Amino acid sequence: MINFEFYNPTRIIFGKDAILKLGRELSRYGNKVLVITGGGSAKRSGLLDHALRILKENNKQVWILDGIKPNPRLDSVYEGIKMCKTRQVELILAIGGGSVIDAAKAIAVGAATQHDIWDFYLRKLSVTKALPLGCMLTLAATGTEMNGNSVVTKWETREKNFISGSALFPKFSILDPTYTLTVPRDQTANGCVDMMVHVFEQYFSHTTDTPLQDRLCEGLMKTIIENALILAADPQDYTVRANILWCGTMALNELVGMGKKQDWATHIIEHELSAEYDIAHGAGLAILSPNWMAYVYKENKALFRQFAERVWDIQGNGKSEEEIILEGIRKTREFFVSIGAPATLEDAGIDESKISLMAARAVRFGPVGSMKKLGKEDVETILRNALV
Repeated sequence: MINFEFYNPTRIIFGKDAILKLGRELSRYGNKVLVITGGGSAKRSGLLDHALRILKENNKQVWILDGIKPNPRLDSVYEGIKMCKTRQVELILAIGGGSVIDAAKAIAVGAATQHDIWDFYLRKLSVTKALPLGCMLTLAATGTEMNGNSVVTKWETREKNFISGSALFPKFSILDPTYTLTVPRDQTANGCVDMMVHVFEQYFSHTTDTPLQDRLCEGLMKTIIENALILAADPQDYTVRANILWCGTMALNELVGMGKKQDWATHIIEHELSAEYDIAHGAGLAILSPNWMAYVYKENKALFRQFAERVWDIQGNGKSEEEIILEGIRKTREFFVSIGAPATLEDAGIDESKISLMAARAVRFGPVGSMKKLGKEDVETILRNALV
C-alpha cells in the first residue's frame, strides 16, 4: 500500500423524504441561489418543483439555469458564471444527474475567479476556490455528488477535459432514491456501467498489499451486478434503487481506491469517444472496458484472475489461468449487454473514421493509465478492437 491522505467534507443526506432537510442546509448559506438543472428527470420526478417550493419557503432569491445537456457544454458553464457574477450568487444548487452537477462545479469555480474557466480544464491553472455547492441527485452513476471532480465538453473543438480539487466537493448532497424511479432503462443501465468502471479504475492496480481496498472494490462490484440485473427487470423497485444509488456514490467518493496507484485510462479514452460522437458516457465505457481488459491483463494476471474468481465466481475446474481470466472478461461484457448497454462501437453506430484522431487526443497530455502505460498506438488498437 502506498501513502495517502483522505479528505471528504461532503454531507450526505440519504433516504426517502431526504429533501425535507433542504431547508436546514439552506440556512447555512446566503439568500441568493442559482438552481442548475437539466430539466428532464428533475422535472419528471417532481424534485425540481419540490425544491423550488422549499427555496421560496426559506425566502431565498432564486434564479434558474436549465437545459444542461449530457456531456455538459462549456457554453452553458459560461452562461452560469455570468449569472453568478451579475447577481452575486451565494449558493449554487444542482438538481439532476452527474452532468448537471459537473456543470455546476465548473460554474462554481468560474464564478470565484477572473480567469477563463476553460484554462482550468486545460491544466493551465489549479482549482483553489469555488462558490458553495449543494446537490440533489436524480441519477445513480458518476459519484460526483461526493467527490472533487468535474468533466466538461467544449463542443466546438470536441474537447472533453476534467478538473479536480478539494474546493469542488459539494457542501451537501441530498440522495432520495424515490427521485430515481423515473429514470429510463437506458440511463439506468449506463449509470450502472459508469459506477462499475469507476471501481475497475481503482481496483486494477500494480499496488500490492491492499486486501481491504480489494475487498471493498469486490463487494461494490458484486452489489452493483446483483442490483443492476434486478433493475433491468423491475426499474420501480425502491430498495434496489436505493442500493444502486449508494453504490454509485461509494464507487467514486475516493475511499475504496485510497493507497492504490489508480489507472483511469478507460475513462480518458472514453472522454474522446463521447466528445466526438456525444454518446452516453456509460455506453462508451461498456464498449471500451472489456477491450481495455483484454489488452492489458497480461501486465498483472494474478489480479485479473482474482477479479474473475471473486467477482464472477469462476471456478478453476482444470482451467488454465488464462482461461479463467478471459472468462472473467467475457462475463463482464455479457453483464453490460444484459442490462442494456452496447457491446461494440458498431452497436453505437460508430465506425473507424475518427479512431486515429481520438487516439491522438486521448494522449495529448502524455501516456494514459498505470496498469499499462498507453500511447497513441495502444489506444488506437483498443478502439479498433472495440469496433465489432
